[in-house]
Amino acid sequence: MVDPQIELDEERRLAVLHEYCLLDAPADDELTTVVRVAALVAGVPTATLNLIDESRQCQLTTYGFEGGNSARSDSMCAIQFRAGRFVHVSDAREHPLYRGNPWVTGRLASVRFYASAPLITPEGYALGTLCVFDDCVKELTDDQAGRLIDLADVLVALFERRRQARLNERLAEAAERNRYFTSTVLETIDVGIVVSDAEGHVTVLNRAAREWHGREADKSLDPESLPEHYGLFDAEGQRRLRPDEVPLLRALHEGVVQNVEMTLRSPGRPVLQLSCTGRRLVDDSGRVLGAVVALNDVTADREYRREIEGASAEIAARGEALSAALVELRRSNEELEQFAGAVSHDLVRPMAAAHGFLDLLCGEYSSMLDERAGKWLTGAIRSVERMQKLVDALLKYARAGQTPYQAEPVPLNIVLLDVLADLRTATESSRAQISATDDLPTVQGDPVLLRQLLQNLIDNAMKYRHPERQCRITVSAQDCPDRWIVRVADNGIGIPPEQRERVFEMFAQVDPKQQKGYGIGLSTCLRILDRHQGEISLEETEGGGTTVCLQLPK
Repeated sequence: MVDPQIELDEERRLAVLHEYCLLDAPADDELTTVVRVAALVAGVPTATLNLIDESRQCQLTTYGFEGGNSARSDSMCAIQFRAGRFVHVSDAREHPLYRGNPWVTGRLASVRFYASAPLITPEGYALGTLCVFDDCVKELTDDQAGRLIDLADVLVALFERRRQARLNERLAEAAERNRYFTSTVLETIDVGIVVSDAEGHVTVLNRAAREWHGREADKSLDPESLPEHYGLFDAEGQRRLRPDEVPLLRALHEGVVQNVEMTLRSPGRPVLQLSCTGRRLVDDSGRVLGAVVALNDVTADREYRREIEGASAEIAARGEALSAALVELRRSNEELEQFAGAVSHDLVRPMAAAHGFLDLLCGEYSSMLDERAGKWLTGAIRSVERMQKLVDALLKYARAGQTPYQAEPVPLNIVLLDVLADLRTATESSRAQISATDDLPTVQGDPVLLRQLLQNLIDNAMKYRHPERQCRITVSAQDCPDRWIVRVADNGIGIPPEQRERVFEMFAQVDPKQQKGYGIGLSTCLRILDRHQGEISLEETEGGGTTVCLQLPK
């Protein structure tokens, strides 16, 4: 097995070799000269600069023969170059590591004398060799071997110089790209950028800053003259800034400024309000280089803020007046409800007594009255009965607003059964068909008020049934994420669209001439829904009639 460390070292060596970008690139004159000098130092006719990559030996430049690429497995230099030692073989035919190599056996060449100096990078990686060889047996002196090692170091130094030059070129290109990018950004953004040197002289104004100031950066300008030269005033625009108040100079001397506002007044240009944020510029050693400030135009924002503050003050004043009006309205409503309840209650007994006396008069003395008096008596009884019903409706309306609201889970199926029991007489007389879906929900509410609500709606549907078709009433429910929608649909005479909001007003009637109601029922329903924080609305039933939609929050 191959040692994992050896594999890792080889991967790193190859990475360094490729970083030099030497393979398959033409050698320059300096490299060729060094190889020629190596041949002269060794006193041999042939020399080569060999680089060893993953699978081949690349003869980058040669002297005395035409070089080329060969397999790494055939290379003599590849045998020991990674050891980092100078190799000297007088007769390769006698050396156990080289005598079977194709460069010795005659398949590629007939090398006898062979010497190579490894090319070792500063990090210690061997890239290849500086190789000298001959087809004759030969010995090198120690001085010759030393000179060849020196020449190998010269080659590596040339490699390093080429790599550094290439890196410098890349850095210069990157710096130029960065400079161009930075310049493009500065000239494109709508934020003003102002830069000074360490003495406070303005050195940079980007496009936005130049347009706002109407001037170019002037490095010769005394920092004390900045407020007057550039028209710098305080946030209110009333007082010219002192030099020590200029945000750029403050950032230079204090280190940082955050959201400092000032007003810019340049001749022939709009007055601007600017928000300034800046910092001192220092290098890695802590030496102060200057300062930079970013300017944001907040003119529109400040004007909008002033408008908002004015509107808020006006709204606050109106809110106080509205609160007072609401208090007075609540007091008036409470008094009105108490008055309606008290008056209605006080009218119940007198009206019942009047109705009783009229019944007695009609029963005991009807035979003594002529036809005209009988009609008057019947009319009086009907009027009293109508008054009693009106008083009863007023009492229900008052109770809907005054009854304590006691919320609890209310099963609408059970409430509907109770309502139908209460309205059995009216149902039989009108021959109405009343149906409900089996899944009416259990809602959170006041059971007394919800019973009054459904009773009013079903009674209304029977009261305003269509004369030419049988009365049908359907109660259904729809489950929504945050509420229940309960619908009471009838096939009655319907309510015109233009009156579907007005009918919820007190005493409002679609057709007062019919004298079927008093305009209080739907007002009472609206009040009940308000107490449940719900909503009530009217729609047209498909095929004719009215659908009342009740929205009850979950």
